[in-house]
Amino acid sequence: MDKHKILYIPTKAHTEIVFTKEDFEMFLRLFDVTVNVKDQDLTSSEVAELIAGMEGIVTGWGSPRLTDEVFERADELKIIVHSAGSVRPILTKSLVEKYVIPRGICVVSCRRAIAYNVAESAVGMMIMASRRWVDHIQAYREKGVWRASGIPANGQFLRGAVVGIVGVGMVGREVIRLLKPFDVKTILVYDPYLSDWEAGRLGVIKVGLNELFEKSDIVSIHAPLTSETYHMIGRDQLRRMRDGAVLINTARGGVIDHDALLEECRKGRIIAVLDVTEPEPLPPDSPFRKLKNVYVTPHVAGAGYYGYHMIGKIVVKSLEDFFAGRPVKDALDMSRYDITA
Repeated sequence: MDKHKILYIPTKAHTEIVFTKEDFEMFLRLFDVTVNVKDQDLTSSEVAELIAGMEGIVTGWGSPRLTDEVFERADELKIIVHSAGSVRPILTKSLVEKYVIPRGICVVSCRRAIAYNVAESAVGMMIMASRRWVDHIQAYREKGVWRASGIPANGQFLRGAVVGIVGVGMVGREVIRLLKPFDVKTILVYDPYLSDWEAGRLGVIKVGLNELFEKSDIVSIHAPLTSETYHMIGRDQLRRMRDGAVLINTARGGVIDHDALLEECRKGRIIAVLDVTEPEPLPPDSPFRKLKNVYVTPHVAGAGYYGYHMIGKIVVKSLEDFFAGRPVKDALDMSRYDITA
């Protein structure tokens, strides 16, 4: 039986991050794979030149957008597997509506693999920021100060805290699961697409966005960046945060109005932990870089071999299941493009 033809366009460097050696060798055995032999990402035009006759394409971080030219030549394309998170960098809404949905092309994202890493980072940030560990480390390392008096030592930590989750998608749900052993008081959530039944199943309480910011000791952002969520969090929400509250963003920088955030952070009332910013990276002269109550990390919350190596496994399993006629666990509903992370 002939093997299914797959175009694999990620670079060697990407492959070494998301596949174990054994999983990539299995991928090459199971399918007739055309591999990107360049040491750099292909252009959209180069993908278009290779796509004819291919039944599947695997993309990844750095892959070019799949254009009209690509789809017009993709005469056999049945499945797109994105070996990364959001498919927005490779697929626009117009192309989804023009080609993907009408042709019934299956689109797979490996975001599930990254979700655990991001969630683990978010919970770690909750502990780190509420306990002001970075401040203590810096005071001891740079000044030799033991238990610096200017650093609050009696903040609200996870045990007994009210934690607010904005966005209950894959990452938000993983955060909720990871918080269970910490004996938090309550988990409040804001997500207009979450049903009351599902909220009950997760053991969380649905509230409005403003109420979440008013009542939470810690707020963690996990909403996708869409036209609905752009600058969804602004002055009205941030001013409602109690003194000493912690705000964490591991989602997308554009979900928060950074002018409003800077205004509130300059007051010194709240602690902000930003793994994502607007713009990204922040310019060298950004005031956020100098504020002691703001911790910025370089968009690394999703990093980690546990999740990254799972990506390769999802790629292989998705292709196997699809061509065997089985349900594909990580397939996306592209009719929900507007609200998909």
